[in-house]
Amino acid sequence: MSPSVKYTLGRLGLFVVVFALLLPVPLNLLVKAMIALVASAGFAYFLLARWRNEMAEQLAGAANRRRAEKNRLRAALAGDESAAAAGDRAAEPAAGDRAAGDRAAAPAAEDDGADTAASDGKAH
Repeated sequence: MSPSVKYTLGRLGLFVVVFALLLPVPLNLLVKAMIALVASAGFAYFLLARWRNEMAEQLAGAANRRRAEKNRLRAALAGDESAAAAGDRAAEPAAGDRAAGDRAAAPAAEDDGADTAASDGKAH
């Protein structure tokens, strides 16, 4: 399970537990929910610190990957051929993808011919 999901479910679980503990207290339902929200946030700060740190590491890794891809794309757009080749997924498809790519390209070529013939017929 991803760290983000674990932390989110942990926070939600803490809220539900605190809210359930407040149900017998004679207060308005909205007041109970607000107290449960504040209390569960305080408990989560201490009880879920490890999951929060794991989630932060996951998010930082994703941000670093996006930043690296953005820099690679900028270099490729600026004319750096090695950067363009490093991220070109269409240049060398995997062995399983080649057959699917060939099948996908064939109908497109037939459609183009049919469109051209139809447009030629309309132009005359």
